[in-house]
Amino acid sequence: MLSGAILMALGAGCCAFLWHPRVFSWVFLAGALAFVSMQWQQRYDGDNPTIRRLRKILIASGVFFLVGGVSLIDTQYHFFSRFVSYNTYITYIYNKWVMLMLAGAILQMYSTHRISNELEKK
Repeated sequence: MLSGAILMALGAGCCAFLWHPRVFSWVFLAGALAFVSMQWQQRYDGDNPTIRRLRKILIASGVFFLVGGVSLIDTQYHFFSRFVSYNTYITYIYNKWVMLMLAGAILQMYSTHRISNELEKK
């Protein structure tokens, strides 16, 4: 999980600063796959509804990371531009990876902080 997070940070940082973005977009997606797959394997078998809700938010943040990774790769290679008009592509798809990753990171931090607080209450 930690190596996936490091790969995600490295890939996003290098792409943001335009240092070999075609390579590091794939690094980000590999890190996101590793991070999210490890996070999805974690279980909570308790009966606290708050922690169950927060786990669902963590899963949503993982989806944001994965979709953001695909969007980052599309920003480099323009795969989806073949299927929609130019204006639609620029408006809704191109370079939207930043917003998806920001939403995923905010949800991740909120959920992680709240889960740790809920577990301390027990």
